[in-house]
Amino acid sequence: MKIISGIRPKAIKAVVYGPEGIGKTTFASQFPDPLFIDTEGSTAFIDVRRFAKPASWPNLLDQVKYVHDTVGVCKTLVIDTADWAERLCVQCICDKYNKDGLEGFDYGRGYTYVYEAFGRLLNLLTEVNEQGIHTVLTAHASMTRCEQPEEFGTFDRWELKLINSPKCSVSKMVKEWSDILLFANYKTLLVKDDKTKKNKAQGGKRMMYTTHHPCWDAKNRHGLADELPFDFSEIAPCLGSPSANGAAATAPAQKREPPAPGAAAQPSASTAAQTPSPEPQTSGQIAMDIAAKQETGAPDRFTDVDRREPLPLELPEALRGLMENNNVTEAEIRLVVSEKGYFPLDMPVKDYPHDFIQGVLIGAWEQVFQMIRDERQVPF
Repeated sequence: MKIISGIRPKAIKAVVYGPEGIGKTTFASQFPDPLFIDTEGSTAFIDVRRFAKPASWPNLLDQVKYVHDTVGVCKTLVIDTADWAERLCVQCICDKYNKDGLEGFDYGRGYTYVYEAFGRLLNLLTEVNEQGIHTVLTAHASMTRCEQPEEFGTFDRWELKLINSPKCSVSKMVKEWSDILLFANYKTLLVKDDKTKKNKAQGGKRMMYTTHHPCWDAKNRHGLADELPFDFSEIAPCLGSPSANGAAATAPAQKREPPAPGAAAQPSASTAAQTPSPEPQTSGQIAMDIAAKQETGAPDRFTDVDRREPLPLELPEALRGLMENNNVTEAEIRLVVSEKGYFPLDMPVKDYPHDFIQGVLIGAWEQVFQMIRDERQVPF
């Protein structure tokens, strides 16, 4: 049995939460070579690389899987924000079971389904992290009332703005998943006015907290001070530089200098296998890459005309996003749906019942896409 001792540097799993407008997105954008999954559109005014805004939970999972399967696409994957990602998860679960909300499920099953689905996302992010890619979740904070069982009275504390039910707490699961949990807030001081005898608020400096406090949750494994300015440089030494095999170097990443004019670049043995793309990829390029990986060389049942067929604008945005990300045409969906006996082959997808589109095509996209992949491999 192999026994390993000593410190093993690795990529970071970070969670950064705080009130709206504190600067969580800007903070995350300073991680090495970040790629954003922007669930709420908050990166519009920041010069970063990002996927198209995911229109559904399966769409978001596809984007994470793309990072997992594509060598060198980024050094940091950021989901901004986790609570908006949770909304997509809740919507997917409700559509799948034809419910108006999680309260429509008996015995709290809706919360259990969301907890399990979000757990699968965290497992996938862990696999990304094990490839040497930093994984960062940002989240909003909300004020809650707390009561200690051994004490009398209640007090206010900041929590992740995620489901926090007693049995199925997405909030606690995310905190357990993280290596470093940072709470950012404005530091406000109360000064008593001698004349009016009233307290006035002063200050407002942005600070981050790295250890647990009765009024918030935070943690780190790097010996950081309890309170620091909300500045990325304060945690930069904790990151190191992820290498190709998933481990992290102990020294911070060095900026690569461009080769001299006329000189050929000589990649090292450790980096020859993966070279980050110098230009951001469009959603169309991403879809083509995914499709190329799925090709097996078997004859295709669809013509080039089918492949170039534009997606109807009448399709729901969530379904269009899934189809674009996986290079799926309407003809392919109509084929697998007709073979299962649901609707005629010539019936447009836009005319399918709303419940079928939401509950089957979107809610069970993995199964639908698997049938499409199977069809692509069937010879003439």
